[in-house]
Amino acid sequence: MYRFILIAFLTLGLTLPAHAGSSEAGNPLLPAAEVAAFSNRVQKDLAARSAHVAIVARMGRDPGQLPKGVRYTHVAFWVLSKIKTADGKTGTGYRVYNLYQDTKNSTRSNLVQDSPADFFAGAHRLDAGIIIPDARLQKKLLKVIASPTYAALHNPRYSVLANPNSSQFQNCTEHTLDVLMASLYGTGDVTQIKANIGAHFTPQLIAIGGFKRLFAPAASQALTTADHGASVATATFGSIARFMADNGLAAKTYRLTPDKAYRF
Repeated sequence: MYRFILIAFLTLGLTLPAHAGSSEAGNPLLPAAEVAAFSNRVQKDLAARSAHVAIVARMGRDPGQLPKGVRYTHVAFWVLSKIKTADGKTGTGYRVYNLYQDTKNSTRSNLVQDSPADFFAGAHRLDAGIIIPDARLQKKLLKVIASPTYAALHNPRYSVLANPNSSQFQNCTEHTLDVLMASLYGTGDVTQIKANIGAHFTPQLIAIGGFKRLFAPAASQALTTADHGASVATATFGSIARFMADNGLAAKTYRLTPDKAYRF
């Protein structure tokens, strides 16, 4: 009985839930019409900026549940593509390349392509973080995303707090970072990619008390920190944005809401 109470307490107290807003939408929280209108706004905004590929993030959890320094819970590549509409016509729109946490097994993930509306169907709030890479990097990203390297960099062993310097686990943001590094350095070698991440990328520190950290895996294996050392740090949209800004790799970084655009 004591063990049950302890684990229940830790599950409630940990700031990152086992399903951390990075899975496919199950029961959408927001009206479908609002989601569709916002997803179309994001598409039109990207197209107006001539973005062939962008890194887009959604807010899949109440911000009050998230650790300090974390705004978004899911990140994916949006790729300008030929799209077939419901009436069989062909047009141009964005296809979303996701790594989604498995809804039936929180310790596993899958690579899934879906639409912008599907992407935002899992949102807690209509708030998008957007990075448009510079033109040269866009070309490199498109080449990798269209190649076998994109899928080869997927590690299905999922952890909400995956350490980007390790290949033991992976989450959506780490996969995005791995693909980014593969594009920058022209390699699909995981060992080399992790070495480059360790040398040039600064992950987001996550404050988790030692007591919670010790017992979190008992509540959910997706909350493991087994791949970390004394501190816990993971890849986030914000840390990727900072890395790209510091190295002159982003043409534009901003937030978009139904009302306005903000500088990030």
